[in-house]
Amino acid sequence: MPDLASPLIAWYRENARDLPWRRDGFGAWGTLVSEFMLQQTPVSRVVPRLEEWLARWPTPADLAAAPPADAVRLWANLGYPRRALWLHRAATQIRDRHDGVVPRDVDALLALTGIGDYTARAVAVFAYGDRHPVVDTNTRRVLARAVDGRSQPGPPAKSDLAAMAAILPADDEDAAVVNAAAMELGAIVCTARAPRCEACPLAAVCAWRAAGYPDTGDDRRKQARYEGSDRQARGAILKALRDAEGHPVPADEVASEWPDAAQRDRAVDSLIADGLVEVTDGALHLPR
Repeated sequence: MPDLASPLIAWYRENARDLPWRRDGFGAWGTLVSEFMLQQTPVSRVVPRLEEWLARWPTPADLAAAPPADAVRLWANLGYPRRALWLHRAATQIRDRHDGVVPRDVDALLALTGIGDYTARAVAVFAYGDRHPVVDTNTRRVLARAVDGRSQPGPPAKSDLAAMAAILPADDEDAAVVNAAAMELGAIVCTARAPRCEACPLAAVCAWRAAGYPDTGDDRRKQARYEGSDRQARGAILKALRDAEGHPVPADEVASEWPDAAQRDRAVDSLIADGLVEVTDGALHLPR
């Protein structure tokens, strides 16, 4: 396999975006919160919300002491609001199991609510400097093109970790940079629809480029359209309850302007099942 690490490190040190979670002293809790927020949500929406969140809850114990409704309310327009509840539960577990300190061990991180392979390793690597492969959607696309010669990656698989581990240098610090660089490259250069190959540090060793950029297909599951979806209905209901500022809203009045009453009721039921909404005396409110 060609050396991917050296050009990635050199490129990253010249081109990495200045983002809060990359700054010295950001801390494991901030890293954990940022990783929860960044899942399928653009950086531009995450940065202001992250700063607001950490100003209000600078430690896991601070968040654990707050009502879950406050976490859901401050999550606002970030994607997948269940993650706000999961983050609140993880903060409570960190307080109760780990004396309020975000654990360093990957298995201990995986035991926390809402944390999977990517987030656990991201915290261990980027907050604590340990050597592990970290793989997100952008990383998988870079590896698919540079190593396997495919236009798009396949569905996520456990083998992704081994593929990333194979390009990591032995030095812990360099390995952390390579992890971050592969994600950054996929985010801003080796993008899904319009890769800027002329600006890519891996152009000289990229298998996909060498093969003439073949279209090898894309068999990943496509996300359903948002407009008019149950997800949009759920978002409208949560916004109405956030705007109510803790006051219960009668079930038949919440998001009453939603055009499909059956869909709205279905969305309410799903939010209750997820623990994002509670019912008291026929009125809806955020979880207490």
